[in-house]
Amino acid sequence: MTLQDRDRRALLILGAALIVGAVLYFTSGSLSTGGGAKVAAVESVERSEKRLANLRRQAATLDAKETLLKQVSLELADREKALISGDTAEQAQAQLLQVLKRVAAAQAPPLEIGQVELARPRTFGDAYGEVAVSVTVTCRIDELVNFLTALSAQPELTATEDIRFGMSHPKQKTMPIRLTVAGIVARRLVPVQKGTPQL
Repeated sequence: MTLQDRDRRALLILGAALIVGAVLYFTSGSLSTGGGAKVAAVESVERSEKRLANLRRQAATLDAKETLLKQVSLELADREKALISGDTAEQAQAQLLQVLKRVAAAQAPPLEIGQVELARPRTFGDAYGEVAVSVTVTCRIDELVNFLTALSAQPELTATEDIRFGMSHPKQKTMPIRLTVAGIVARRLVPVQKGTPQL
């Protein structure tokens, strides 16, 4: 049996293809079974597992953080109900003055508020403002103590800033007193002054 030229060429091409195929098979097999690729895959899986564990830990604390945020937000809203209300600083000062008059009228005997002086509103920390009202009353010391005690029991956020005593009347045991009371308001009520950096 003789091989024709066509058959010889086919056998040569087939032999060359087998050699190339064997070389590719063994070189790709050695790379796939080599240590480098497996180590990279193991590191990737370990890294992914650690990342997953961290994400699970964070997700587990998320509910607690959300609950805490809701609780703090409710407490803040409850406390901010005690802010002196008003659309402007002047309205807030008028509201503070009404609180002072209400407490003075409830005293036994009722205290009469005399002169009234309104101070300029100012900032109080980063989130709030402060308005102040100065009033004069003529009373005895025990009446002043009762007035200040009743004022501190009011739901509004107020504080006594300044007390000045005048000359007492020895027979009546009364004295003129200038009392400055401040109230906490929303920050938006305090005008921004030029040259002052905004917070």
